[in-house]
Amino acid sequence: MKTKKPLAPVLPKLTQTDFISIDDETIIEGMLLQDQDLSYQDVRNLVFRECRFEKITMNRNHLERFECSNVIFDHCDLSNTEWIGASFHQVHFRQCKLTGTNFAESYLRDCLFEDCLADYASFSSTNQKVVEFKDTSLTDTEFVEVTWNNLLSDHCSLTGSNWFHTKLENLDLTKSTFEKIAFSQELLKGLKVTQEQAITIAAGLGLVIED
Repeated sequence: MKTKKPLAPVLPKLTQTDFISIDDETIIEGMLLQDQDLSYQDVRNLVFRECRFEKITMNRNHLERFECSNVIFDHCDLSNTEWIGASFHQVHFRQCKLTGTNFAESYLRDCLFEDCLADYASFSSTNQKVVEFKDTSLTDTEFVEVTWNNLLSDHCSLTGSNWFHTKLENLDLTKSTFEKIAFSQELLKGLKVTQEQAITIAAGLGLVIED
């Protein structure tokens, strides 16, 4: 099966700004924003479109019906933000902190997570199409009931991640690492792993492996 790489965000010439405020129904478009704290917000129908955010802090936000397209988050802290049921299209997260961030029930298309810290994040019940996790820490993450097509994991830490009720056929984990991991046994068919990883999975299923 031929794999695809996420499409890069398409950005016009951006207008640099020192400050934005966000509220219900706000649309932020064509902006370059740096070094701003947008934490502790409870906002509905917020839209980010064709923007670049650098060193932005967005901690513990609750963003209901959030939409994000053709956006780059670079060195941003988005920890513990709730954007359940959001839409992400051609979005790149580069060296971002996503600890405890909740993407549950969101739609992700052509998204890249590169060199990010995403421990304890949730991607449960997401629909992912052409999504790549690269050089990213995904310790103790939730990938429960994920629907996916072209999901890539390249040099990621997946220890403690939970993949229950997620179909695994053609998912390739050979370039990533894990010391323990949880899968639904009946959905393991077609999962691509190394011999060492297979032993770890077997032990997690309760099998006794003898020399």
